[in-house]
Amino acid sequence: MKAYIKTLTYTLPNKALTNEQLVKEFPEWSVDKIANKVGIHTRYIADNNETAADLAVKAAEKLFIINPTIDKNEIDFVLFCTQSPDYFLPTSACLIQDRLGLPTTCGALDFNLGCSGYIYGLSLAKGLIMAGIAKNILFLTGETYTKHLHPKDKGNRTIFGDAGSATLISTEGLAEIGNFSLGTDGRGAENLIIKTGAFRHKNTMNDLNFDDKANPTSSDYLFMNGSEIFNFTIDIIPTLIKDILDKNELFKEDIDGYVFHQANAFMLNFLRKKLKIEEEKFHYYMSEVGNTVSATIPIVLCEKLKENKLKGNLLLAGFGVGYSWGGCILKIE
Repeated sequence: MKAYIKTLTYTLPNKALTNEQLVKEFPEWSVDKIANKVGIHTRYIADNNETAADLAVKAAEKLFIINPTIDKNEIDFVLFCTQSPDYFLPTSACLIQDRLGLPTTCGALDFNLGCSGYIYGLSLAKGLIMAGIAKNILFLTGETYTKHLHPKDKGNRTIFGDAGSATLISTEGLAEIGNFSLGTDGRGAENLIIKTGAFRHKNTMNDLNFDDKANPTSSDYLFMNGSEIFNFTIDIIPTLIKDILDKNELFKEDIDGYVFHQANAFMLNFLRKKLKIEEEKFHYYMSEVGNTVSATIPIVLCEKLKENKLKGNLLLAGFGVGYSWGGCILKIE
C-alpha cells in the first residue's frame, strides 16, 4: 500500500500587515530594508478572537468546497499540527472533528511542532495508512504565532504571519509520499522558546527588557536567537538532504524541485547557494504571506501546483523550533 497527497489548500486571516504599515510603527526601518532582509512584504494577522483551530477549520471547509467529491464520512483520522492550541485540553483536533461534522468513528489528535511540523504530519499520516489504521486522513495545520509576539518586537513581527492549511492524504492521489529523514536536538530548545504559560513556568515573569537596539526580550513572549537558528539550519540541512536522497535511493540529479520551510529570504538564498541548487528548481512563496510556521510548505505546494511548476521528484525539508527537522520526497506525475 502507498500513501498520497490527494488534494490540499490553505487559508489566511483577513487582516493584512504590510511593510508600509510596519514602518509607521518603526520609523527607523524602511520598506526596502525589511523586504531585502527577510524577503517578506505582507503577512496576515489573526484577530484577537481568531484561533489556530479556526484557521484550520476554514482551510478544511475550503478543501471541501473546491473538491466536492470528498466524502466527509470517509475521513477516518484528523491530524492537527499547532503550537498555539485553543486549550491545554481538550485536544483541538477533537473540537475540529465536531465543528466539521466528521464521523465519530474518526480518530483525532494534535501534535506540537513548528517549522518541521508539515513533514512530521506527512510521516504520521503515511504511517497510519501503511499500518492499515486509516485510509483518508485530514491533516491540518494552524498557527497564530503573532499572538506570541511582543508589540515592539520589530524583528519577529516582520517575519511571522498566521495561516491554516488542509491536506487530504489517502491511498491514491496526485503526489506519492516517499521515505523520510527526521531529526531532533533538544539542546537548542532555549534558542526559540516561550518560557511561561505552561506548567514549567505557569505564571508570567514580567521580566521585559530592551537591548541597545530597542529589541525586547521577555520570558512571556516568543524569544528567537536568530543567529543560533541560522547556524543550526546551515549545519543540519546538507546532512538532511543527503539522508533524504539515500533513503529514497536517489541522486541530486534526480530531484526536479525543492520546497523548503519558508523561514526568510536570506536563509533560503544562503542554503540554495551552499547546496548548489539551481534557482529554477528552488521554490519560494513568502513575500505575500510571511513565515507561517507549519503552513509554509503546503502554501508553496498549493501556489506552485496552480502554476503547474511541480513535477517529478520533489524534495521537501522543514526545520526549526525544537530543534526539529525533517524531509521527504514527493513523487508527482
